[in-house]
Amino acid sequence: MTISRMDHVGVVVEDLPSAIAFFVELGLELEGEAAVGGVWADQLLGLEGVQADIAMVRTPDGSGRVELSTFRSPPAIAAAPRLPVNTPGIPRLTFVVDDIDDVLRRLRPHGAELVGEIAQYLQLYRYCYLRGPAQMVIGLVEELG
Repeated sequence: MTISRMDHVGVVVEDLPSAIAFFVELGLELEGEAAVGGVWADQLLGLEGVQADIAMVRTPDGSGRVELSTFRSPPAIAAAPRLPVNTPGIPRLTFVVDDIDDVLRRLRPHGAELVGEIAQYLQLYRYCYLRGPAQMVIGLVEELG
């Protein structure tokens, strides 16, 4: 076997504490935070003088993790404008939630905005996309039965 599991998804954000708060409000758990840098980070990222702060958040069942990072050096490149969700390469992270309406209500104070509308597929589920930290697209799925 070539792959044993997917470890995590990494996202660069401008405001690490706000991104952590967003994902904790969504229902993920903060696993830990650390400052990283040095030769190994430079080698890994192909950059020089890396100094970054990272946080790992995980789903309550432990099956998925998101690494949130912000760079102190080298300076981050300006974020792209809001790209539509059909742009090649744009990441979408999707989570199953108990109640989409409740999750949206709790995430709006953290800057979340719906991309389109909440859509219902048959009697199976409700689904929506929202913008989260660093303009990432977050999918929310509510299973109906």
